[in-house]
Amino acid sequence: MTYENILINLKSVFVKYAMSRIILVAAIFGISILTAAVGRGGGNFYVPVLVATGIPVHQAATVAQLLLFGTAASALLVFGVRRTVDWKLALVIDPATDLMALVGGYFAHRFSGGTLKIALAALLAAAGVLMFFSVKGVTHERRHGIGWWHRSFAQYSYTVNLWITIPATALIGFISGMVGISGGSFKIPLMVLVCGVPMRIAVGTSSAMVAATALAGFVGHAAGGDVVSTGSMFLLAAVAVVGGLLGGVVSLKTKPERLKTLFAVSTLMASAFMVFNVWTTH
Repeated sequence: MTYENILINLKSVFVKYAMSRIILVAAIFGISILTAAVGRGGGNFYVPVLVATGIPVHQAATVAQLLLFGTAASALLVFGVRRTVDWKLALVIDPATDLMALVGGYFAHRFSGGTLKIALAALLAAAGVLMFFSVKGVTHERRHGIGWWHRSFAQYSYTVNLWITIPATALIGFISGMVGISGGSFKIPLMVLVCGVPMRIAVGTSSAMVAATALAGFVGHAAGGDVVSTGSMFLLAAVAVVGGLLGGVVSLKTKPERLKTLFAVSTLMASAFMVFNVWTTH
């Protein structure tokens, strides 16, 4: 091989590498804007995209948790200024999620990813379909006693059934931490359909919970040995932060009913994307 051929090959490799990184950055940026706007983390999209670049699935889940944290935390800054985050609600129902996300992240490497992804895709599809239903058609009983929390926030009032919400968020946390997602795909339907929380408040509050769950999942993955050794991790995290800020602004300028529809569509897309990823990697 001549010196000129070596240079041509090196240039070709460099161009392919650069293009793949540009595409990856663009994908992360777009995902972060969309998911921040609807209050979900985006791990359903982040993990397959990272795996497609050659990162092993468990390490991809670890990186995804960091991206989830960056996206949600930056969007939270926007939502916090506009007072669309019910902090008391988040502090009551989220600790179970964070604890179980830590456990799920720690035990993730003991399970095969394929079966978990298919099960998760089915749950995502169900969550997406449910969000197409009208909230007005859901009956929220105003019961009294232990386990029924009547909450007032801003100009809204809603009743949180803790008997359903706490166990549900714990299960969401375990699954989310294990497969590298945030759980926002399930928390928003839980808040809107079960607790009667308005969509805009649910999106803002979900961002707070997504950030905490993602951080717990990241720590769990790291403690479980899924060490990340990619130099572009912090660059991608910075891109996710910028996308999260923009997504928060987009969310506040979008009508609640459109947000609800956008959430449902993005959740169904995440389900289909995950099934496609499993099908193409087996």
